[in-house]
Amino acid sequence: MSHRPSTTAVGLSALIAAAVLDPAFAEGAKPGVGNVTSSGAITGINQFDTALDHGGSFHWTGVQVGASVSRQFTPQLAAGFSLRYDYQDWNWDRPPAFGGRVPWSRLDAPLVGLNLSYAIAPDWRVGFSPSVEWSGESGAKASDSLNYGALLTATRTFSPDLVVGLGVGIFRQIDENKVFPFVVVKWKITDRLRLGNPLQAGPAGGAGLELAYALSDRWEVGGGGSYRSYRFRLKEDGPVPGGIGENRFIPLFARLSYSFDKATRADFYAAGFVNGKLAVSNAGGKEIYSDEYASAPAIGLTLSHRF
Repeated sequence: MSHRPSTTAVGLSALIAAAVLDPAFAEGAKPGVGNVTSSGAITGINQFDTALDHGGSFHWTGVQVGASVSRQFTPQLAAGFSLRYDYQDWNWDRPPAFGGRVPWSRLDAPLVGLNLSYAIAPDWRVGFSPSVEWSGESGAKASDSLNYGALLTATRTFSPDLVVGLGVGIFRQIDENKVFPFVVVKWKITDRLRLGNPLQAGPAGGAGLELAYALSDRWEVGGGGSYRSYRFRLKEDGPVPGGIGENRFIPLFARLSYSFDKATRADFYAAGFVNGKLAVSNAGGKEIYSDEYASAPAIGLTLSHRF
């Protein structure tokens, strides 16, 4: 599995995304039967104070910790698993569209995922990545906070510099079914310029696209975007007992990365979350409150290491 920035800082968990599929996993693990690859990453993110369309404002900070391991069992078959924990702390200032009350505060989202990749031909590979996530406000019932589903991918290696494929995500997100297509791409356009997937596809959406340029052996810049949609269960003793919260937006970002060595790197992100919408539904799934925000500035930092 090639080393890529862990963004769950841009969608970042809102980065930050990471549920189950490293876009590079569709290519399989490192060559060599029995080879084991593992990695870990921690991301911090801060969305600055953002005005809501109907008055009031909000901001949040978060952290995400994740790890993955994969093994090449045969020349054709690679398999692995991922673990992730995502935490967000939200703060509000009199949001009138939500009745002047704080709709949610602290969010937790632990996740467990599997990654299976099989070469059906020398240049064709298919992937299957199921995952289970518990996404809810602190104090919400875990049994009512389940997100589960899987990613299916098919990629073709045209050359050592070009891998292209298609994927589809099929998920049950709290009480809503979600199906979305996405593109898998790894294209080394020149020795310094490449196009790839910056995010990890999962329950919140696809992997997005990023254009990156290597300034030197250690420094790299990039920019891209995606679409994110998060649903989470609300606690029973809140303003909407057992309800459902949702945050939808398009993260557009710029990245500056520094590689300490071949295995360790730091990624700094400056982002804008645009066309955003926050919503609250009751326990039966009927939307009762919502408001939009035009643009939310954010920054994030990821430290990652490949073992």
